[in-house]
Amino acid sequence: MNPGNNSRKVQLEAFNRLLDIMDELRTQCPWDKKQTLESLRQLTIEETYELGDAILDNDLEEIKKELGDLLLHIVFYAKIGSEKNSFDIADVAHSISEKLILRHPHIYGDVQVENAEEVKKNWEQIKLKEGKNSVLEGVPRTLPALVKATRIQDKVAGVGFEWEKTEQVWEKVQEELQELQVEIKKGDKERIVSEFGDVLFALINYARFIDISPENALESTNKKFIKRFQHMEVEIKKEQKTMSALSLNELQIYWNKAKQIFK
Repeated sequence: MNPGNNSRKVQLEAFNRLLDIMDELRTQCPWDKKQTLESLRQLTIEETYELGDAILDNDLEEIKKELGDLLLHIVFYAKIGSEKNSFDIADVAHSISEKLILRHPHIYGDVQVENAEEVKKNWEQIKLKEGKNSVLEGVPRTLPALVKATRIQDKVAGVGFEWEKTEQVWEKVQEELQELQVEIKKGDKERIVSEFGDVLFALINYARFIDISPENALESTNKKFIKRFQHMEVEIKKEQKTMSALSLNELQIYWNKAKQIFK
């Protein structure tokens, strides 16, 4: 059978194999034996970012590997949970299954929806009915600010707090830019920081309206800049020159050449 087209039986056998290995490592490996929920936390965050990198690079082989690393962490957490007599991997799977069924009444109930946006709105309404006091309760406090802003906007839009037209959002961006310029002229650092944050928040909102991920867009630019700058460094070194000794105009020539190579 071709990779990626394994039968359900083969998939379950593979998962069962992973569970067996986790049991063995937890009892026999000194490093695995000493891990706790807390000690795994940072490692899980790092693995998630590595998966994100692989996705941006569209490296399917690397995505497969990174998904394996994350799956190991999920199994690891569940193993520790079972040792605490709190939960195991079956409880984890049943929990998410029940949540998916409850939050998809258009599949498992009699609710009718027209598109994905209606599904998102129903999702947020259902979560409020589950006892949450705010639609923003589900936004992790430790998310990076850019990602957090996107999640906040997604969630409030799900309950109707949303601009009607893309043009309105762009006008808000322009408004926030003007307010930032006013504060820059005044020189009040605290107000400048506040207005700059408003500009970023408005731009992130605009990104949602034109259906792009601001996080992915910025990271793509980061990667592009790194490639171009490192190419500059190589070319300057080849000519036995020092970057810091070159003028900005001279550096701009190298930069434009790098831009042509890494468009």
